Amino acid sequence: MNVISTAAARRKVLPGFGITMGYSVLYLSLIVLLPLSALLINSTGLSWAKFWDIATDPRVLASYRVSIGTAAAAALANAFFGLLMAWVLVRYEFPGKRIFDALIDLPFALPTAVAGVSLTALYSQNGWIGSLFEPYGFKIAFTPLGITLALMFIGIPFVVRTVQPVLEDLDRDMEEAAATLGAKRGRTFLRIILPEVFPALLTGFALAFARGIGEYGSVVFISGNMPMRTEIAPLLIMSKLEQFDYAGATAVALLLLLISFLMLLVINLLQRWARKTSR
Repeated sequence: MNVISTAAARRKVLPGFGITMGYSVLYLSLIVLLPLSALLINSTGLSWAKFWDIATDPRVLASYRVSIGTAAAAALANAFFGLLMAWVLVRYEFPGKRIFDALIDLPFALPTAVAGVSLTALYSQNGWIGSLFEPYGFKIAFTPLGITLALMFIGIPFVVRTVQPVLEDLDRDMEEAAATLGAKRGRTFLRIILPEVFPALLTGFALAFARGIGEYGSVVFISGNMPMRTEIAPLLIMSKLEQFDYAGATAVALLLLLISFLMLLVINLLQRWARKTSR
């Protein structure tokens, strides 16, 4: 009797599958599917020849190279340092740990435009850090390196918050057993820890990479917006919209969307492969 009443209580915690699924589909349609559908509908007015001309324009291709290259470099750097930060937060106790943990979420709360202005002031030729490299002819702001640093700033929380729970749930008995059998730290990390953490690390990399491709606010100031050199794809879309070139903006946005979907698909396949090999 108690089992039946407990099961009934569990069923009453949330509404049934039909209504919850209906609300989920409705919310997803309003927030995600309708905007994407509008983009696809706007692109139907373009002929294939016109779309191809826009997509293969040297300025467009250069903006994609800058956006994808800097986003990939920033995501790779965040994958390394994010894993390191998550490891420190999980495995060590030290004064100010809570403050350090809270600071990681700061890029989520800080407006991206404020971050862009701050980073530009910091890494420009007259900035605190940029002025140290200026005498050697090394520029950070208004270069792809500056864009990468901005994307690292906004992407680091994705990696840390994805890897941190996995490290917390990781069984340390296997590490102790490996140490007892004489395994060195590097071998223990590569054979025991990394296979367990790798799917989450790959997820954090994918989130940081996807965010970096479409980032605008934190990059628009520090990039310098120089066509063929530091112009990012989102800025090129805004430039075309300001020139009332809606067809061109739609084509660039659609191609950027397809590239993002393709990258996420590849990363999801890698995640499945990593989970299978770690079992």
